[in-house]
Amino acid sequence: MALTVTVMVFVRGSTESAGTGPATRTPSSNPYEEQRRQGLQTVLDAWAAAVRADDADALLPLFDVQAEPGFLDREIARAHNLAGVPLADWGFEIGSEPEQPVDPAVADALGAADVWTPPVYLRYAVAGPDTMPTRKPVALTVARRGDGWKLVSDAPAGGRTTWRGPWDFGPLTAVSVPTADGRTSVVLGHTDETVDALAAELATAVPAVSSLWGPGWVGSALVFAAASQEEFAALAGAPRSGLDVAAVSVSDAVTQGSPVTGQRIVFSPESADRLTVVTRRSVLRHELTHVAARAATVDGSPMWILEGFADYSGYRDSELAFARTAPTLARQVANGALPTSLPTDADFAAPESAGLAYETAWSACAYLAADFGERALVDLYRQLARGPVDEAGVDAAFRAVLGMGTADFLDGWRKWTSSRLLSNAPG
Repeated sequence: MALTVTVMVFVRGSTESAGTGPATRTPSSNPYEEQRRQGLQTVLDAWAAAVRADDADALLPLFDVQAEPGFLDREIARAHNLAGVPLADWGFEIGSEPEQPVDPAVADALGAADVWTPPVYLRYAVAGPDTMPTRKPVALTVARRGDGWKLVSDAPAGGRTTWRGPWDFGPLTAVSVPTADGRTSVVLGHTDETVDALAAELATAVPAVSSLWGPGWVGSALVFAAASQEEFAALAGAPRSGLDVAAVSVSDAVTQGSPVTGQRIVFSPESADRLTVVTRRSVLRHELTHVAARAATVDGSPMWILEGFADYSGYRDSELAFARTAPTLARQVANGALPTSLPTDADFAAPESAGLAYETAWSACAYLAADFGERALVDLYRQLARGPVDEAGVDAAFRAVLGMGTADFLDGWRKWTSSRLLSNAPG
């Protein structure tokens, strides 16, 4: 099926994207430094309050006379676009990273008493799906004139770039959806038709995922529907392209044992026209499964179990015939080429093999559920999603959960695949 290859993206590594945000700052013994931070924080608080209140008059005095052209206009537009979003938190805060020197040419051109490019973060949470806020980097340049700080630019500076959210790409439609156990999911997008279609699926998608994975997850989601490739790249993480990907799930970097923050499902602009009712449902449930399982998933775990499990969840109870769910694999099997091994991570990464890799992984998980039960499939996922694992580790997981090694599993899987195709039974 076109445009149904989906992936999950884990934002890694830097304090800019980590779930806990910037590290706790040790108070400075430098009185000027403390005064500097306190003065700027006052301006940041006023900036956040004005944007959240959609108050253009309150924004105007915060900007420098030499502010970057368009900066104020963008903030006024962002404030207006945010007006309908059910925010639980919205603020700016200064991080603790070492300061980067200001370009002397920039400082000279501004002619201010002080010019600064502090490490700043946007801290925000959407009411319902976000139990804790996420933090995103802001590349801010500010200037001190007299006793106060003014906003100059959010263009790249000090080795930082500014993260853009859906509110930076036009007016938004926001729909809140009751999903499970009193929780609320939210869909944000730029067209009512797209937002309403996704919202209509969420109410049943969340309990469907819970019935497979279990209740041990937040039970709600924040879904973004991107309207352009630029927006999709910003929300999904450059250089991802939405031309051949229906949706991705993203999150902040995960610290095992800590709550997962920043989980979002991002639909590509192509998906609105190219997904059917059936494929939209399967893609949404696939990505919701990644959201549900994220806290139990360690980066580097075998892709076949991560993506095969999510695809199994996506197509579960769809009643689609094997050949419709896995058309490439079905053609190969019909020609006598039964699968001989589980797909490798490299198979998922290569465009020429990714489609078959997803289908093959789905079929392996569908066989597991059919012959051993869904509980065994979930248990195997938890065994194999603990991080990188070699062939011996996979074999050990099979033996622990299924009571058989890899060779016997592969043999049973091949027989099941052949019988399913011949019977034209649902996957």
